[in-house]
Amino acid sequence: MPGPEAAGCVFCRILAGELPAHRVYEDEETVAFLDRRPLFHGHTLVVPRLHIETLTDLPEERVGPYFRAVRLLAGAVERGMAAAGSFVAENNRVSQSVPHLHVHIVPRNRKDGLRGFFWPRHTYADDAEAERAAERVRSALRAGPAAG
Repeated sequence: MPGPEAAGCVFCRILAGELPAHRVYEDEETVAFLDRRPLFHGHTLVVPRLHIETLTDLPEERVGPYFRAVRLLAGAVERGMAAAGSFVAENNRVSQSVPHLHVHIVPRNRKDGLRGFFWPRHTYADDAEAERAAERVRSALRAGPAAG
């Protein structure tokens, strides 16, 4: 259940002003600040003000405002860092270093040393295996959101 803040959450502490951060943007629902350990200078995190752990926990009425801020910041990071593009990513639980929803916006340039995704890619054995995976996702969509 989303709450105003979670005790001990690093991002909630930044939002409350208890920890320093280089803020680059704020609105009523969203704050963006530089990542303390950036992949490249300008690497920005966009977080909701409410303590929400994952994208699937984000209430539907907040999705639009949140991603409008992400979109705005993606363009600003690219322009501000004179980057050719950006990498925009978000993890849910696995590889999520802070359990507070956040989107990474990383400025990118050709031959910057970042090699695509940070994990190995795997192919499907054949079309049948791909279709089985697709059907599992379609089935989960038909079943609706999981009760939490």
